[in-house]
Amino acid sequence: MLRRHWLLGVGFMLCALPACTSGPLGDDAGAGGSGGAGGSTGTGGTAGAGLDDGGQLGLDNRPANPTCVAPATPPPTNAGVATQRAFPRLTFAAPLMLLQPPGEPGRVVVMERAGRIVAFPNDPDAGPSEVTPLLDITTRVNTTGEGGLLGLAFHPQWPARAELYVSYTTANDGGPFRSVISRFRLQGTGPRFEPASEEPLLVLNQPYTNHNGGNLAFGPDGYLYIGFGDGGSSNDPLNAGQRLDTTLGKFLRIDVNVPFNPDRYGIPQDNPFATGTACNRGSADYGTTPSNRRCAEIYAWGLRNPWRWSFDQGTGELWAGDVGQGAWEEVDKITRGGNYGWKVREGAHCFQGACDAGGLIDPVVEYGRTLGVSITGGFVYRGSTIPTLVGKFVYGDYQTGRIWAVGATPQGQPVAELLQDTNQNIGSFGQTLDGEVFVLGFSSGELFKLVPQGSAPPDTFPRTLSATGCFDPTDATRPLPALIPFDLNSPLWSDGATKERFFAIPDGSTITLSSDGDFQLPNGSVTVKTFFVGGRRVETRLFLRHGNGQWAGYSYEWNDAQTDATLLPAQKTKQVGGLSWYFPSRAQCLTCHTPSAGFTLGLELAQLDRELTYPTGRTRPQLATLAGLGFFAGALPTGLPRLVDPLGTMGSLEARARSYLHANCAGCHRSGAGQGPQDFRFSLPLSMTNLCNVAPLNGDLGVSGARLITPGAPSRSLVSLRMQALGAGRMPPLASAVVHSAGVAAVDAWIASLTACP
Repeated sequence: MLRRHWLLGVGFMLCALPACTSGPLGDDAGAGGSGGAGGSTGTGGTAGAGLDDGGQLGLDNRPANPTCVAPATPPPTNAGVATQRAFPRLTFAAPLMLLQPPGEPGRVVVMERAGRIVAFPNDPDAGPSEVTPLLDITTRVNTTGEGGLLGLAFHPQWPARAELYVSYTTANDGGPFRSVISRFRLQGTGPRFEPASEEPLLVLNQPYTNHNGGNLAFGPDGYLYIGFGDGGSSNDPLNAGQRLDTTLGKFLRIDVNVPFNPDRYGIPQDNPFATGTACNRGSADYGTTPSNRRCAEIYAWGLRNPWRWSFDQGTGELWAGDVGQGAWEEVDKITRGGNYGWKVREGAHCFQGACDAGGLIDPVVEYGRTLGVSITGGFVYRGSTIPTLVGKFVYGDYQTGRIWAVGATPQGQPVAELLQDTNQNIGSFGQTLDGEVFVLGFSSGELFKLVPQGSAPPDTFPRTLSATGCFDPTDATRPLPALIPFDLNSPLWSDGATKERFFAIPDGSTITLSSDGDFQLPNGSVTVKTFFVGGRRVETRLFLRHGNGQWAGYSYEWNDAQTDATLLPAQKTKQVGGLSWYFPSRAQCLTCHTPSAGFTLGLELAQLDRELTYPTGRTRPQLATLAGLGFFAGALPTGLPRLVDPLGTMGSLEARARSYLHANCAGCHRSGAGQGPQDFRFSLPLSMTNLCNVAPLNGDLGVSGARLITPGAPSRSLVSLRMQALGAGRMPPLASAVVHSAGVAAVDAWIASLTACP
């Protein structure tokens, strides 16, 4: 992600969501009998305890599993429009752009966030061997927070001018990173652009690692347009959106058709402040102190984070999705000299008090938190396969996976029409030269094409829990024997709810382990978690690995009679026992169930290395039982760390606090997850976590001099403060509205005990 929800303050993302994990216990559950004392590195023991137990296993045998197997994915709901897998033999790593070079309908180009651009034939049967590299700058790209390779454009005179323009973030001494707009020239006949051909045109220091924007495109006037966010944190602390002496929070327009030296780019004469200062030509200043200068590059301003935008192939109009703060997402039609309101307004609404709406341009449409939480702009459809969609701007929501189109009523008023409810994290859209629109699944790496609905396949996905094949069809409260119960050492906070959890894998299959002990479940696997509030079932969540290898989450809401639970099509909030209970959307589950965390989160050696009382009435070590029943593909390793109960008495203060942080944060904040340099994993010594005495990159919640962890001072430690926050800045940022006071106390006691960083 890129955008709002990433790193100790939302995007490429969040601490683990209580609403979408399939592992941890409620705060009333204690660790089993295999915990160990923790040392100064936070180690609570070593995994493998109990494997030499010579007694009976917890279960007598591995039960047969004829029915509790992940079904086919349900077809998405739609309004005459469907998404169809495009290029099904190809999968990409966090794709953020799909386009075609001018005049080349036979070739498709895809840009990956890490810094790779590839091309392949525009053929539905194209395979991996036909993918050819165009440019690889992964060694230059910094993917911290919402960073990465964020924009790509071919020169409009391609191939006469064989030039590629990119936008990316890179490391920056003394700051988070820099945004760079560069040109690469094709050497000879190609086909690959060489990194050595790079010509940096515009450089912008970023004060934080979120709200970077970064998209770019050539307009119908031949000029290059660039969109930048407000620089990050929350509440726009630099007031960048409204200041005209910085290119943060702006749309820029520059002329690249000038000699490269010494000016690098020209300023179009009709830019609003064309006679002002070229603020980023050969420099990287973002203007920390307001000045009287006016940046000549500015085309429009008042943007928070324009995440994905495009020009209409038919009219040339510029459409954008601008990510909101905490209440409103907006679609804007960008015009020269326009002020779109941030941070005076969020959407069409006053932000933090009264505001003067004079001179501010309203969104075309907006939506609130009941529909989504992070807009992804798209394209005006100009294809031929869906006539009813022609001329409408297609956009989506990263978190909920919904797709809309903006059309107009007979009276000319804009109206948003829901096209699809998908289970994709929609990182971007793409458009080919023929006007057809594609959806890019950021987490899945899959490409989809918008197509007419036609005759939709029958939806056979189970509508009730009793129909899943995992529970007694006459009593949905009773799991079938194929579901294996499990429990965890360290709970994930879920606003005080208690949980039951199970997993099932297909007959004849086994579980492999990643290097850090995460379970890798085979295709067809099912994980189940039921939430209880006040002793009553509220929700049962199934997290499934479908036959195609893709993971997806599904929420079932229990009825008042407690006899069955019904599948929910989208997110929902419901008052339950005094709690505002949040049911996540299917796409939101994939926000926290990340590939780097092994998807299932709680299913890992460090969590399951404890005893459990099985349905047989026997209390036995879980790992010994699973190994003895043949669930694992090989022998279990020994010597791995074991988590402890954060609210118990076993282990050191550090072991308990870091067990809590591992369960609640490490799913997203770890190496490879794209959430920045912080790594909350319990297995690392504190010196390698990049937490202690480290300045925050996404705001300080108003606490001057705060650090992520300030030794001896919980009140100046963002790790603690975000656990206590409600609203903006809270961790976890979704699906939790109650502060876990006992968890905060455990973390604070450890921070208070620190005298220095290791």
